[in-house]
Amino acid sequence: MNAPTNAPVFATLGCRLNAYETEAMKELAAAAGLQGAVVVNTCAVTAEAVRKAKQEIRKLSRENPGVPVIVTGCAAQTEPETFAAMPEVTRVIGNTEKMQAETWAGLRAPDLIGQTEKIQVDDIMSVRETAGHLIDGFGRHRAYVQVQNGCDHRCTFCIIPYGRGNSRSVPAGVVIEQIKRLVDKGFAEVVLTGVDLTSWGADLPATPRLGDLVMRILRLVPDLQRLRISSIDSIEADENLMQAIATEPRLMPHLHLSLQAGDDMILKRMKRRHLRDDAIAFCEEARKLRPDMIFGADIIAGFPTETDAMFENSLRLVEDCDLTFLHVFPYSARKGTPAARMPQLRGPVIKERAARLRAAGDAALARHLTAQAGITHRILTESPRMGRTEQFTEVRFAADQAEGQVITAPIIGAGDGHLLA
Repeated sequence: MNAPTNAPVFATLGCRLNAYETEAMKELAAAAGLQGAVVVNTCAVTAEAVRKAKQEIRKLSRENPGVPVIVTGCAAQTEPETFAAMPEVTRVIGNTEKMQAETWAGLRAPDLIGQTEKIQVDDIMSVRETAGHLIDGFGRHRAYVQVQNGCDHRCTFCIIPYGRGNSRSVPAGVVIEQIKRLVDKGFAEVVLTGVDLTSWGADLPATPRLGDLVMRILRLVPDLQRLRISSIDSIEADENLMQAIATEPRLMPHLHLSLQAGDDMILKRMKRRHLRDDAIAFCEEARKLRPDMIFGADIIAGFPTETDAMFENSLRLVEDCDLTFLHVFPYSARKGTPAARMPQLRGPVIKERAARLRAAGDAALARHLTAQAGITHRILTESPRMGRTEQFTEVRFAADQAEGQVITAPIIGAGDGHLLA
């Protein structure tokens, strides 16, 4: 893959938010006239993520000899010196700087490679606002709207607050105007995203909650067909959010939960704000309000001090919460976090536990898929032969469909990880 002379090559690692921000950076780079560069947007969630970032940088540098390599993202923010020390890297820019037009204007200089100042990373904890570019939607048929960035919590395993800064919210009026524009452009579905989405509003006047934003969007944008919420912290779910789950059919019946573990002692050592019973009670309540609700969840395997019995509690959470989509993270110590100083488990133990959790997740998804046979679903088509149900389950079609439409179709069977319609 050779870098074209008229546009930089972008590589994205990590979360949906990073992918979102890469789209914004493409616009900023194009407006600044940046040419012939490689831009790597990194992730810092695990030590493995940082290793992969370095690997990607070296690969792209080999594939694009003589081209400036610009590194940004959470790993660049949390350990800029690590990347500045790489001979392949020309410039390291922080998470705040990457969303600023003046940063990209400064990267146009023809002597960029020869510049001695490689690091352009400021203190992200001093940032108080969310950059305007963070609310631009992207995607072909489903638009992602970032309404929040940063996190005020300090889970003992997590480096992300130091990469993203403290929580900042986009005002409701700005969000609603953006969604209206997206609907006018033909988007059938909008997804609200953020680093700690349920903390939205805490820094705004009158301290509104996420449920207030959801209800306001649905009321003021009546032409929006589907509103979806990305990952949430269930312990922060407010009364209006639960009300929306119960009464608003345009709010999709799929929630991804930041659970992380199913054992109370491990949750306390993680410095989470919920206990096992809280997670189970939330899932039961949400499903009582919306019987077709399904859940995804993040779970960490092999957290420091986790015994066999503690792990079994996490494993049983898949069944006790009736989880359908599981994101399993083998624990990886992050330098600078409290968990990195706790007694660590051996690598093979972590790997084996992660494999058992993934197997439980695969079995849960298979049960969900089997149960859908004969049910008629409303499906947003993402390509002529693929779409997703309101529960975000992938559907493949036997014949071509019009893209970007919400269609009704019966499920005739299931394949490997998807439904057939």
